[in-house]
Amino acid sequence: MTAATEHDRILRAHEMGGPPFSLPWRSFGEFFHTRVGDPLLADRTWLAYYDDDREAHRRCSYAEFGDLVGRAATVMRDRLGLRRGDRIATVLFNHDQTVLVYFAAWTLGLAVVPVNVEESTEKKRYILEHSEASVVFCWQDCVDEVRSLQGDLPRLREVVVVGEENLQGRLLSELLAEARPSASVSEGSLEDEALIVYTSGTTGPPKGVVLTARNLLVDADGIAEWHGFGSDDRLMCVLPIHHVNGTVVTLVTPFYFGGGAVLNRKFKTAAFWRRIQDEGVTCVSVVPTLLEFLLEANEDLGRYRLERFRGVICGAGPLLKDTAARFEDRFGFPIRHGYGLSETTCYSCFLPGDLSPEERRRWLTGYGFPSIGLPIRHNEMAILDEKGREVAESVRGEICIRGRTVCAGYFKRPDANEAAFQWGWFRSGDEGFYVRDAQGRPFLFISGRIKELIIRGGVNISPLEIDAVLKGHPGVKFAMAVPFENRYYGEEIAAYVVPRDSAEPPTEAALLEYCRSRLPFFKRPKVVLFGQDVPYTATGKPKRLELKARLAGTLASYRDVQFKESA
Repeated sequence: MTAATEHDRILRAHEMGGPPFSLPWRSFGEFFHTRVGDPLLADRTWLAYYDDDREAHRRCSYAEFGDLVGRAATVMRDRLGLRRGDRIATVLFNHDQTVLVYFAAWTLGLAVVPVNVEESTEKKRYILEHSEASVVFCWQDCVDEVRSLQGDLPRLREVVVVGEENLQGRLLSELLAEARPSASVSEGSLEDEALIVYTSGTTGPPKGVVLTARNLLVDADGIAEWHGFGSDDRLMCVLPIHHVNGTVVTLVTPFYFGGGAVLNRKFKTAAFWRRIQDEGVTCVSVVPTLLEFLLEANEDLGRYRLERFRGVICGAGPLLKDTAARFEDRFGFPIRHGYGLSETTCYSCFLPGDLSPEERRRWLTGYGFPSIGLPIRHNEMAILDEKGREVAESVRGEICIRGRTVCAGYFKRPDANEAAFQWGWFRSGDEGFYVRDAQGRPFLFISGRIKELIIRGGVNISPLEIDAVLKGHPGVKFAMAVPFENRYYGEEIAAYVVPRDSAEPPTEAALLEYCRSRLPFFKRPKVVLFGQDVPYTATGKPKRLELKARLAGTLASYRDVQFKESA
């Protein structure tokens, strides 16, 4: 595929129907200064940061944030020699200085490459090398690890230490104290690279998703418009901001609509509801895993004043019908279920906010999988077959997306771009279907990752259906259906189960019998393996393919077994 063809494929996936839309700013820097320079926002709290481990709590107004970002921009430009188009990496976590680094970089037209501090050294090396980052902003505890890689990274000029103790090198906070705020607005563009987010790379090396400044602002506009967010809203961040969900939903979006953000270093069930009360939070972005943790904690909300809270945004992982129903029944707050990917900036669709409780419950629980709703105004979505043709209602195909939030492609990966950008759409790799409502609107559903589908005897089986049944057993804390090689059917089904803490955990025989009355034979697990670790990514997605590889040796003994349904 030639460079021109690759570019054209990506551009086609940005096209969509409907009325035109344009942002009123020429660059992220220009947008930023309209916010921090707004006298109505100047004294409002923009960011509240909580670090429960260190018992730290800091606040920052819009005006104070503008001053700090200006100082950070001066450090980046004058002290570090960074220029528009350069890339910086961050080996950080949820911290107010991480937010500062992100926004300062974007005002200068720099791209930020977030790296999870918990990634392996080898994966850190790969991302730093592949992204061609010239400066790394690194948490103090990781400095030795990152500096040990510099010899293999000729483009990496400098490592800036971020932290609270001066262990080695100049701390970012010290550089900021000496710097003067930058008074100029960068001659940037909305097409400047803003984020390069590396996907998990379960089946190969990680791919760098390139998001522009326009992507960030357009998705923030779509999210804010869909949910009706305004300057009185405060969004709480409990998800990692090295991922688009934490960054776009609970940092860029509240800054976009002139509201407030409450940043937590980590999600903690013990602090969740109390912090919503104390900070007057109106919405929190979560993943289904966190809903399960909150249900397990089962905290009494009667002690809190939560009149401002309007529910949770939930996505970035498979939501079970049972989880959705139990959460809404137990706590009384709605789940604003949605869907998106790093490649579409973040969220592409949500359940409509004006559904009655009865309608929302029907879309969450009435169709096998919770609905992910309808596209936000900057996207079009469709379910397509393997030739790019739209499928009929209720027929499964691939979820495809086009519009203004679609990324600028994968960084230095023409092979990945060729596979993902086809027919004028971005191919998500997720299987789904749609059901029309009384108005004829196609409500979308995700039924699983196409690469994770279990193919038993030529029949495609969604593992999410099996997961949901297994997790319904009262003795099961976590469960995941995993395929294994089988001579008779190509693939058969095993269940990986983490039992709840109890005196009598369930046996394999008990779980197989439990599934017997709830699943047809071809969908039932034939083997149950027990474990203690819950294999989730940092953003709450199950590591099904990784678990499959890990268990392959154990399950190899069942390759030649023909499982038959007993009478």
